[in-house]
Amino acid sequence: MQLTHYNTNFSKRTFPITLVCNNVTNAPNIGSLFRICDAFGVEKLILCGTDIPFGRKMTKTSRATEKSVNFEIHESASNVISHLKSVGYHIISLEITNSSKPIHNIQFSKEKPLALVVGDENFGVSEDILKLSNAIIHIDMFGQNSSMNVVQATNIALYEMTKQLL
Repeated sequence: MQLTHYNTNFSKRTFPITLVCNNVTNAPNIGSLFRICDAFGVEKLILCGTDIPFGRKMTKTSRATEKSVNFEIHESASNVISHLKSVGYHIISLEITNSSKPIHNIQFSKEKPLALVVGDENFGVSEDILKLSNAIIHIDMFGQNSSMNVVQATNIALYEMTKQLL
């Protein structure tokens, strides 16, 4: 028998992970990020930018998880990252660069809270954030495309991170 959210026996858990969105502005993507933050027990979602949509498209995709996920909205991702770093967070940016490391080769810290930074749908994580990061990770890809949707990439990263933190 297929289980539903009414009869699964998953135990609720929160991980010391904050997801920081560096100018993610697509409403369905934001709704999906709320949903996966709920699914993976992310401690907080921080949306950064000037035009964060909170309309019908976002709430349709989020399936009401914006009501249960702890979140904040800030204009400057750089200021958020600088603050998190100053209070002891290990800053991890999810971006393909010439120095990024494959996610499957990274051991995530169990000693410090983690901030996973994901970027703009078109331009990725900004250069100033990459410079503030303790680590830059990527997901190996084997097709012709050089990137994947921010939501799918975040899903993969949060799965790997929470798997290691269990």
